[in-house]
Amino acid sequence: MKGLIFNQQFPSKILFGSVADPVLRSGEVLVRIKAAALNHRDEWSRQGLYPNLKDGVILGSDGSGIVERVFDEANSFWVGKEVIINPSKNWGPNQKAQSKDFQILGMPENGTFAEYLAIPVDRLHTKPPHLSWEEAAALPLAGLTAFRALTYQGNVQEGEQVLVTGFGGGVAQFAAQFAKAKGAILSVSSSRSSKLEKAKTLGSDFQFNYLEPDWTQKSIEATNGGFDLIIDSAAGDTLSQLISICKPGGRIVIYGATMGNPGKVEARKIFWNQLKIMGSTMGSDQDFLDMLAFVQEKKIHPVIDQIFAMEEAEKAFDRMKAGDQLGKIVLIP
Repeated sequence: MKGLIFNQQFPSKILFGSVADPVLRSGEVLVRIKAAALNHRDEWSRQGLYPNLKDGVILGSDGSGIVERVFDEANSFWVGKEVIINPSKNWGPNQKAQSKDFQILGMPENGTFAEYLAIPVDRLHTKPPHLSWEEAAALPLAGLTAFRALTYQGNVQEGEQVLVTGFGGGVAQFAAQFAKAKGAILSVSSSRSSKLEKAKTLGSDFQFNYLEPDWTQKSIEATNGGFDLIIDSAAGDTLSQLISICKPGGRIVIYGATMGNPGKVEARKIFWNQLKIMGSTMGSDQDFLDMLAFVQEKKIHPVIDQIFAMEEAEKAFDRMKAGDQLGKIVLIP
């Protein structure tokens, strides 16, 4: 079969070519991949910034497809089914946090950027029928991350003022859609006017350009006092800004740190305003089930930025590296 191999010796670190067919083991099924989607972890792997990198691994965490074969006869009812894949492996029994054995599909184990994937049967879920192959492939990792951050950690409530920072990426796009579907008053921030305009078409009530020096004051005025809940992927020195626009008793959920660690945090504002600052990563199997049910109930459609053939993967990776995407970038085998 053909697959997208990671190797640090390649000039571009990735190469689409012939790879060995998957060998099924007990408890696994063979999925013919119809569509797969990029995540930042794929590009970070290419840049050498992800932990536990292994040459020869097929990248890709997100995918949708059709089950072609099973190892165990007891799982034969899956054959021919249209499925979506949960890329979260070994979360463990604790809903509060992942186990030490937690992994994400696509590094260090082979992932979805190939024609076929061998995957444990308990990672399969029926594809929501209202989603195309590309939309279904776009959902798992980013949708799960956004849903847990917003609902389990953030405990979003109808009518609350919610800010999603860095709108345009996959997780932020889902967090915005989910927040709106939950009945929140939605604000987004971005440095690009085109992304803010797109957010408006998706139902965002307020949009803020975080490069403007007075954006925090504008946000406080627009929301009549600030935000009940902020979903953030950047942290860094912007954390102090988020603390300043959080209402007393508000929550800040951080699921990434693209701007690194904060240099200075005003602890007095945190304790005096009774703020909660929480971290969130991916999600449990229960989170995934709840996210899928919510997407089906609300008929949510992921925003697709662009679709590439898998042999054009380098162009897709470069688009993500440049930050040009608005929504999910999808690959087709």
